[in-house]
Amino acid sequence: MRGRAPLHTAAAGIIVAILAASVLAADQLSKYLAIENLPLREAVPVWGEFLQWYLVYNPGAAFSLGEGYTWIFTIALGVVAVAIPVIVIRSVRSRVWAVTLGLLLGGVLGNLFDRLFREPGFGIGHVVDFILTPWMWFWMNPAIYNVADIFIVTMMIVVAVLILRGVRLDGTRESADVPTVSDEPVGD
Repeated sequence: MRGRAPLHTAAAGIIVAILAASVLAADQLSKYLAIENLPLREAVPVWGEFLQWYLVYNPGAAFSLGEGYTWIFTIALGVVAVAIPVIVIRSVRSRVWAVTLGLLLGGVLGNLFDRLFREPGFGIGHVVDFILTPWMWFWMNPAIYNVADIFIVTMMIVVAVLILRGVRLDGTRESADVPTVSDEPVGD
């Protein structure tokens, strides 16, 4: 889609806001349904050993790491939740960056909501996780996660790909300063 005009600040903001709100709503609705319908810490097969529902309240980060430092994750999520709109307002003119950051913001807000408003208290709440993929264990605890986590991880991969491909926030690409080979013979 080359040749498209850059997004206006308002358009980028609207894209980010709509996508973030949609992901936040999907995340919180899925967590509500999990809490209302799943037994705590009991595997419910969905697709054999490949996919199961398994409701837990996670006080830590990925794989329950850092359980005693929940407040640090709350601060980190809060910083990201503020940084993304600032970046969008200041720099994003690319549709792909607006979509990526909107989906990422939605995931961040989903887990931030849990940290702020779930038990055991404000700022130290436990994140609701319920998707279990036993085959994805990474030599630690098995992966148990939620909809917000899916968006956070996939969008961070997209961010890395965009950066590696040289796509700037405004949609332009970094030019590689690669010397060209001349057809002219090099003289003595």
